[in-house]
Amino acid sequence: MIHRCSSAVVKFPGSLYFETIHSPFREDDQEEVIKLWEKVFPKAPPHNNPARDIKTKREVQPDMFLVAIHDDQLVGTAMAGFDGHRGWVYYLGVDPDYQRRGIGTGLMKRVEAKLVGLGCPKLNLQIRADNAEVQSFYESLGYDPEDRLSMGKKF
Repeated sequence: MIHRCSSAVVKFPGSLYFETIHSPFREDDQEEVIKLWEKVFPKAPPHNNPARDIKTKREVQPDMFLVAIHDDQLVGTAMAGFDGHRGWVYYLGVDPDYQRRGIGTGLMKRVEAKLVGLGCPKLNLQIRADNAEVQSFYESLGYDPEDRLSMGKKF
């Protein structure tokens, strides 16, 4: 049985409520997190390696890797970080069976609060250009598209 602290009441559409726990990732969450990411991010590029990403995050600001638990089931994740200049969020994902119930919003609000607590002045994130649904989600939270070109280099 999963026992967590730091619960938050999340409002469902239709005025239903339930308890969702947002807590830091624990080692025994790894298998469930990877299964969730495979389900939520089916178009992830081959160079994304969930086990490696989890290992690396556990070494750098591990308290910025959150999971959402409902009825002892891992239903969402958010991985964030602050480099002293900007905050970033990655792997915000919610099990499709639990989407549109406030879990993603709750995770983002928790990430934002943690980043503000670190002195972060701005949070950046990237989404796929063709993902209008996710863009709408972030816009509903106050995020605006910026005229930027994302560039990367694989090592």
